[in-house]
Amino acid sequence: MADLNILDMSIILAFLGGVILIGLIASRSQGKDSESYLLSGRKVGILLFIMTTVSTWYGGILGVGEFTYRYGIMNWFTQGLPYYIFAILFALLLAKKIRVSGLFTIPDKIETAYGKFPALIASVLVFILVSPAPYILMFGTIISMVFNIPLFWSMVLGIIFTIPYLIIGGYKADLYTDVFEFFIMFIGFAIVIIIAVKSFGSIPDMLNRLPASHLSITGGTSASYLIVWYLIALWTFVDPGFHQRCYAAKTPEIARKGILISVILWFVFDVLTTLTGLYARAYLPDITNPLMAFPLLANRLIMPGIKGIFYAAMLATILSTLNSFIFLSAGTFSRDMIQRLRINRDRANIRILTAIGVIITSVIALILAYYYPSVVELWYIIGSICIPGLLMPVLSAYFIRIRVSNIIISIEMITSIIFSIIWHVMRINIIGNVLLDTVEPMIAGLGISLCIHFIYLLKINIIKHIN
Repeated sequence: MADLNILDMSIILAFLGGVILIGLIASRSQGKDSESYLLSGRKVGILLFIMTTVSTWYGGILGVGEFTYRYGIMNWFTQGLPYYIFAILFALLLAKKIRVSGLFTIPDKIETAYGKFPALIASVLVFILVSPAPYILMFGTIISMVFNIPLFWSMVLGIIFTIPYLIIGGYKADLYTDVFEFFIMFIGFAIVIIIAVKSFGSIPDMLNRLPASHLSITGGTSASYLIVWYLIALWTFVDPGFHQRCYAAKTPEIARKGILISVILWFVFDVLTTLTGLYARAYLPDITNPLMAFPLLANRLIMPGIKGIFYAAMLATILSTLNSFIFLSAGTFSRDMIQRLRINRDRANIRILTAIGVIITSVIALILAYYYPSVVELWYIIGSICIPGLLMPVLSAYFIRIRVSNIIISIEMITSIIFSIIWHVMRINIIGNVLLDTVEPMIAGLGISLCIHFIYLLKINIIKHIN
């Protein structure tokens, strides 16, 4: 149990109560049509866009602590730098195109380019990709520590906590709670670094206490493991949250500028979280469960009252993504899967379908979080399976020159998914195979996808040249 007094717990409860209150207040001005409910009427301005984009990108805060504790500055080189690169490319290449399209989701775009069947496959992949399982696990872990409740029931409380204002208020409630959480997360982590420097010593002193591997780019892992995280960062191009915010932006220019400015703020927050993880590794070297690096550092370091603010900051980073992913996943279920299968889509009640989607999403995520109690492992598995099946379909949907036929894209999506899953299972069950040990499942899946895609394009170009 966390070493918190009544003041700390009161601060945490006040924060949680504030999130609910803001979500319900935002719900009062929610429109009734699908565009208002799912995209806040496409009226999101630049400040709202930036703060919500920044906050929702950091749901995996305990995973960041776990990763930094295990591998050191490799955390920034795998969980920070590649995402800046791909986010900048996303802003320059896709943001305006997405907003101008006037659609709602990734499967919508794939349907306009390739038809209903590939869109349904994409819907399933997006549903998995935005699984809130890692964030339910992290929320439950902190609540379990703070209030001494079993982890499973703490995760259930996390689900119950987010459902009401999301169902009632839709995307607007999601946005305004994210803004509140944006300020809390920056304040909390800035405080912990200031106190760590005063209590433990300067940053150079802390770095001198770290193992040499923690100051290397690879963190003591293999080069292929490092590369696969850069490939997982391709997630940015198919991230449903990015697409959702671009669809909701007031103008295409806001979508582009908002992402570029967000990169700067991500860098600032990455510095804060990585330093926090390094301080935990330097001064608490015997932690048995690295997922607890941030909470245990708080117990050792921060005085009562301030400690409650830091726990609220950790919860803020988690909740900002948890509520967004639950809403995205529920929207994928309601609009992209169920509604796409209906003959008359206009008669479907999007609120009822979304409410059902929230429940189904939450149950599936709870099961995943229970059986895969590692945030990093959840990210790894989900990314390795889903990204190969989505990357080329999304990019080719927006760039006509690399577009293939409907049949080929369906074959490509299904084959890459199956291949990634088979490769993952083989790596677990076949020990000592050099090829399996060297090539990550995501690399295998992407390789198959790219081969199918570009062999078809090459064949078409050869036929055109002959004719």
